Amino acid sequence: MAGTRAAIRYAKAILSMADSIGVAAEVNNDMILIASTIKGNAELNTFIQSPTTSVDVKEKALLEVFASVNGVTKGLFHLLFENKRFEILEAVAVAYADLYDSANGLEVAKVTTAIPMDADLEAKVLAKIASLSDKKVTIKNIVDPAIIGGFILTIGDKQYNASVANRLQVLRKELSN
Repeated sequence: MAGTRAAIRYAKAILSMADSIGVAAEVNNDMILIASTIKGNAELNTFIQSPTTSVDVKEKALLEVFASVNGVTKGLFHLLFENKRFEILEAVAVAYADLYDSANGLEVAKVTTAIPMDADLEAKVLAKIASLSDKKVTIKNIVDPAIIGGFILTIGDKQYNASVANRLQVLRKELSN
C-alpha cells in the first residue's frame, strides 16, 4: 500500500492526540468506519485517489460523508488537506486501528481457510490461540479456495502454514531434487 510509512506516522500522531484527550476509543470506531467505507465503496476510493480532484473538494466531501465522526477525526481530514495526502486516508485508518489494538493488548489472528469457518471451529481455534498468547485475541477468517484445504494462521509477524497447497508445494520441491 502506497504511503504506508507516512500513514503510520499520521496514525501515531492522531492516536497520541486522541489518547491525551480521552477519545481514542471513539476515534478508533471512526477509523474502522472510514476504512470499511473506503474499501467497500469503489467510487469513494476512486474519488479520494483522483489526482485531478482538488484537495479542497475532497475535504468538504469527506466532512459531509463522515459528518458524525469525532472532532479529532475531522482534524485528520484537515491535516491531510493541508499536506495534500488524502490518498493515504484508508491506510491511516487501518494503521490507527492496528496501533489502537496493540496499545490495548488486542491482537487479530488471521485464519485463512478454503471454506468459511463455522462457529464451533472458530471457538476451538480461538481457545488454542488464547493458550499461546497472553493478549486478547480476535479471529478474522479469510476464505481462499486456492489453499485447497487446511489453514494458514497469522498472528502478528508469525505465520503457521498448514495448508494442503503448501504441503503439495513442499512435496513438489522434494520430488524435483
